[in-house]
Amino acid sequence: MADPKGFLKVQERELPKRRPVSLRLMDYKEVYEQQESGQLARQAGRCMDCGVPFCHQGCPLGNLIPEWNDLMRRGESAEAIERLHATNNFPEFTGRLCPAPCESSCVLGINQPAVTIKQIEVSIIDQAFADGNVTPHPPGRLTGKTVAVVGSGPAGLAAAQQLTRAGHTVAVFEREDRIGGLLRYGIPDFKMEKRHIESRLAQMQAEGTRFRAGVNIGVDISWSDLRSRYDAVVVATGATVPRDLPIPGRNALGVHFAMEYLVQSNRAVAGDSVSEQVTAEGKHVVVLGGGDTGADCIGTAHRQGALSVTNLAIGVQPPSERPEHQPWPLTPTLFEVSSAHEEGGERQYLASTVEFLTNSVGEVRAIRVAETEFVDGRRVPKVGTEREIPADLVLLALGFTGPETDTLDKQLPLEADNRGNLTRDDNYESGTPGVYVVGDAGRGQSLIVWAIAEGRAAASAVDRYLEGETQLPFPVRPNDRGMTL
Repeated sequence: MADPKGFLKVQERELPKRRPVSLRLMDYKEVYEQQESGQLARQAGRCMDCGVPFCHQGCPLGNLIPEWNDLMRRGESAEAIERLHATNNFPEFTGRLCPAPCESSCVLGINQPAVTIKQIEVSIIDQAFADGNVTPHPPGRLTGKTVAVVGSGPAGLAAAQQLTRAGHTVAVFEREDRIGGLLRYGIPDFKMEKRHIESRLAQMQAEGTRFRAGVNIGVDISWSDLRSRYDAVVVATGATVPRDLPIPGRNALGVHFAMEYLVQSNRAVAGDSVSEQVTAEGKHVVVLGGGDTGADCIGTAHRQGALSVTNLAIGVQPPSERPEHQPWPLTPTLFEVSSAHEEGGERQYLASTVEFLTNSVGEVRAIRVAETEFVDGRRVPKVGTEREIPADLVLLALGFTGPETDTLDKQLPLEADNRGNLTRDDNYESGTPGVYVVGDAGRGQSLIVWAIAEGRAAASAVDRYLEGETQLPFPVRPNDRGMTL
């Protein structure tokens, strides 16, 4: 039972301090300092243990948030990690990378700042690793069935861990040289140091999951051959096709997709030698796109020594407070200042990029932008408002359009919907029996909590396909979209 007056005793929302900007720009370590235990307990005590805890539904994982909040309030961290792991395989990832829709649906958030659910979550798992309370859970028996998981992001890893614990022999295939998918090379270390991935992979290996890095399914092994070798296949390849901006000058030297830039930087931070690395050092950088990927580019550019960083978004600046058309408990679109934004640079809204301008040798030297106006519901450049912004490096962080399907179409095949996502039924099974589609490959670009939830649900469906029944949880259906009006 939570402290019934905890939210009255402590009304202020407190988070750990961020390291000073001047200090953190000198490295790629995580920006937050460790939270003091007393502060953590006070914040956990603000949870009201609601009769109807909307935070359960705000998170697609169905996390038992009031339970582990109260356990942390009482200092029972070993019990807290058990309750957290009951619904979430990887809280060390979600506690750092998720935008926390659970906090938007926190009942306390109706008239006070919401409980610091995300920070409490990451504190639980960090303490659990430090105390040795994250241990392998190998299966009690092996079924003799084999499963191939293609893709080692959060969806693939969640499916693999659940299926391994159910007794199946699971191999995870990853085309990159290290396991982790976008967690490994798409997320900068200042948001999540890669030691957290290594700690979790060590647990999974001890449980029996096998990892095959550097194997490109569809090239090194055909999809059809993979299907014939394994009793089931889980496609968790993500939505990796970047959205382009086909305007004049697009082929200029110095215009790159954000993920190309981030992957090279993360490889360099990992100690790899990166040939002809795209770097922001000594350059005027323009980042197109106002989402998380854009913020990752901003923080990376600052650390590389950019002369200036400008972030452009085509739409209007979101409000600072919850708008009327997105009432509690929906997740509102708000203007936020991430750690990367705090470190410097300029943010501009209602900015439509109309042309990349080049010098005599074809290198980008500036971009031409105009004000955005809305015509018949469309966002278009306003004539007569054009201006130039100096740019030596332009990064396109405009989101992703769907999964890569070239080899899948030819070798299985799998069908795609009108949005470019791979189709699947209510049990995540594709049109090819025994082949399941999970995460962004079927949902489209989405949140890490949806990826893990789908991985857990798909594992349940695969287990039932192989064994005729299952004890694994099935938290979400493919068409679930969370709380809506």
